[in-house]
Amino acid sequence: MRAHGSVSPVLIVGPSWVGDMVMAASLVEVLRMREPGRPIDMMAPSAALPVARMIPGVRRTIPLGLAHGELGLLARWKAGRALRAEGYGKAIILPRAFKAAIPPLAAGIPERVGYQGELRSPLLTDARPDTNRKTARTIERFVALGLPKGVKAVSPRPHLIMPDGALDQALAKFPLEGAGPVMALCPGAEYGPAKRWPAEKFAQLARLAVLHGYRVRIFGSPKDAEAAQIIAEQSGVPVDNLVGRTSLIDAAALLSIADVVISNDSGLMHIAGAFDRRLVVIYGASSELMTPPASPQARIVSRELDCRPCHKRECPLGTLACLENISAEEVFKVAEQSGQ
Repeated sequence: MRAHGSVSPVLIVGPSWVGDMVMAASLVEVLRMREPGRPIDMMAPSAALPVARMIPGVRRTIPLGLAHGELGLLARWKAGRALRAEGYGKAIILPRAFKAAIPPLAAGIPERVGYQGELRSPLLTDARPDTNRKTARTIERFVALGLPKGVKAVSPRPHLIMPDGALDQALAKFPLEGAGPVMALCPGAEYGPAKRWPAEKFAQLARLAVLHGYRVRIFGSPKDAEAAQIIAEQSGVPVDNLVGRTSLIDAAALLSIADVVISNDSGLMHIAGAFDRRLVVIYGASSELMTPPASPQARIVSRELDCRPCHKRECPLGTLACLENISAEEVFKVAEQSGQ
């Protein structure tokens, strides 16, 4: 798949997290603006790869057959060696891990750009300092790797597009009966419970929504099944529980047409934001300054506490006060205001 003429393609080693992959769309857009016509391919673990297929400008997606967190040094080397004939001229490595820099090195890619970390600088030809990692927006960190050192630019908002026929297929598999606007609930957050608004509060929200004429659909991975069951049982109203039943593409398609989405800071939140949905995001341990939603219609609900953002997977104080203090009534009110 060597590029035509003298233009060598770019390989992006993408992130494992779904939300981070959505934000990588901004980097792809900057590369397209700077070098129109230069092919861009994306290598990433299978969990995030469906998002890469929705990023405008990604020519080819390359699965890295390793689970999130799996070291697999030999497998990464072999994956890189398999790309040596592709003629890549540049690689941009988004994860900071040592292991993420191995495939581009094995592929013989002459220009390898990434942030310093885990003693991997010798594997890179352009190792950038990452002193603002804990305060800078993730999108801006990604976009900076696509620019020359010291050059700053306004980061475009990430946008996604549905593959042809994906929406029709999703609607055929998961039809929704009745009339009225659709409220999508996304109660999960892969990172950990300190980012998850309690399921009992989602249940209260579902009850309010149905009483006000909404049809409610719940989205998430199989890991969110317990939360979805609590919502379905404790809400006392009809809800359409799709948790664990949809592919990521199906979920993205259905979220793209929801009237309003209520979500934690999660991958599905970033997907909904990239489709410019009305969106209410509930922030706990994470920061709305670092990973804000992309949608201009998004609203944020959070609490100003001395302990947040802590960026921990579990609440260090054992109180989850940053989320417990947010009521369903407040979230519903913000959701209604988002449509005005």
